Amino acid sequence: MAITPLETDYLVIGGGAMGMAFTDVILSETDADLIIVDQNAKPGGHWNHAYPFVTLHQPSSFYGVSSRELSRGQLDQVGLNKGMGDLASGQEVLAYYEQVMNHTFLPSGRVRFFPMCRYLGDGRFEHVLSGEVFEVKARRKTVDATHLKTSVPSTHTPKFEVSPDAWFMPPNDLPKIDRKPDGFLIIGAGKTAIDTVLWLLEHHVDPDDIQWIMPRDAWLLDRRNTQTGPDFFFDTIGAQARQFEAIANSTSLEDMFDRLEACGYFLRLDPDVRPSMFHGATVSQREVEELRRVRNVIRKGRVKTITADRVILDEGEIAITPDTVLVDCAARAVTNDAIVPVFQGDRLVLQMVRSYQPVFSAAFIAHIEAAYEDEAEQNRLCAVVPLPNHDTDYIRFTAAYMMNQYNWSQIPELRAWLRENRLDGFSKLLSEIGPEDTEKTALLQSMRQTAPAAVAKLFEYMQALDDPAQATG
Repeated sequence: MAITPLETDYLVIGGGAMGMAFTDVILSETDADLIIVDQNAKPGGHWNHAYPFVTLHQPSSFYGVSSRELSRGQLDQVGLNKGMGDLASGQEVLAYYEQVMNHTFLPSGRVRFFPMCRYLGDGRFEHVLSGEVFEVKARRKTVDATHLKTSVPSTHTPKFEVSPDAWFMPPNDLPKIDRKPDGFLIIGAGKTAIDTVLWLLEHHVDPDDIQWIMPRDAWLLDRRNTQTGPDFFFDTIGAQARQFEAIANSTSLEDMFDRLEACGYFLRLDPDVRPSMFHGATVSQREVEELRRVRNVIRKGRVKTITADRVILDEGEIAITPDTVLVDCAARAVTNDAIVPVFQGDRLVLQMVRSYQPVFSAAFIAHIEAAYEDEAEQNRLCAVVPLPNHDTDYIRFTAAYMMNQYNWSQIPELRAWLRENRLDGFSKLLSEIGPEDTEKTALLQSMRQTAPAAVAKLFEYMQALDDPAQATG
């Protein structure tokens, strides 16, 4: 079959959240044209495969692309998120990305979208249905928007053996159940498992009919501390201030986590079990209270094998029946194989440059691509914030973010861009402080005074983690 040649300024591999956020800024800040290639039929990446009851776990107000609002601009009035900014459902997010593509990107005449296409490397991609092969000459750069691999239960392969006789399913299939099972067994400790347990409880499942396999307990973030409205200033900015103070005043790693919990920055499900995992999952305090209704939490390591009548774990086994529903929530939402420079000559690799915010990160990287030419400076401003997994990863994660934030704050142009970009979420809160806001001004001054000591303490802890012998003398 003949190869169809194409030419563009930017070839974007992946039409998910980060690819869309990057494209949006390049489209608005340059005259470049772009080709987006994605294996799905619609833009939105993993949202095409998400379970039907998924929602964002942080406010919609700073998710999506810079140029189009996703949030309804209102606080939820009912439910476990009551009183806080609305959380778009998976269906709303998917529809939003389709609107962005069809009403902003494609009408511009500078974006071409190739869905249902498999990227082959070296500028080549193949249409899954027709077999047609395209070869793209990218005049400026090829953008890898797939480096942060997003895994969802419906598409990932479990790392354990599952008997065909077991009633095993991803959370996507839960709404299809048409009879009462003997019980539910939730596998996994992350945000997907949290969502699944909450959905079951919402649908009147007796908490005693739920067993929850939790290989590792997690430190969780309080959603109230992520709100962007001015009424939440002392929650959101106050949480940052309390975080810096807790780190700066801590005397050990354990003491630091204790202080972060005591000041309200971290939450955990069981006050008697110390978390060893941190993925940045965000919950409300009402959700934590609801989750604590499930008392049968199994902490015997990871699943190794599932048969029709038992689940074998690292440290024991659980008896089940063929009518027990086993829900696979073990897929880790976002992973990356290695940290690499964002800017690499004619290649650009999208990664996180701010903690908890992949779409902001992609938009920011696009702005740096558009506004700065020196690659060393581009990579300095876009130092990668590593994805956390273990509890101690919080240290590197937070130190990298704080260093980036400091570097950005030294450049007036970047301060202005952050203040005006809706995906930033927080700079506008700070910019609206007036001279009469003495309490807010005092809080900011406290943050500025505490931040250097917090960064120094984080680097001290990183050194101790890298060289335990030196840390113990």
